Amino acid sequence: MVFFGEYQLSFTSPGRLVLPKRIRDLLKGNIFILGKGFDNCLSGYDKEDWEKRAQALFNFSLIQKENLLRQRFLFSSIVYLEIDSQGRFIIPKNLLSHADLKEEALIVGVGDHFEIWNPRKWKEYQKSF
Repeated sequence: MVFFGEYQLSFTSPGRLVLPKRIRDLLKGNIFILGKGFDNCLSGYDKEDWEKRAQALFNFSLIQKENLLRQRFLFSSIVYLEIDSQGRFIIPKNLLSHADLKEEALIVGVGDHFEIWNPRKWKEYQKSF
């Protein structure tokens, strides 16, 4: 499974998006994982893939503060979201706020996962490299 491409979307109601078919087709089932990403975006994962990755995160020592901070950041925001028969899902308010999402969103494939960005912030990010 390789997530790729950019998909410009508009919210169909507050917090509700339609996940593009190309992204949905890569997910196993109708549940996926969404959480805070770095650079003020959201990160989405296939449920099965996320659960394998999460196990690897437990192999670090919690005595090291950096590991604990990383786990807090990642796990505190994770939600399991269900996609309805029309491909729609609702992003929780705390995640909408984190990514500054209001009327439009941009889904970006990043290989092993996808990200949801505020389109303006994505353009700013692209200018940085």
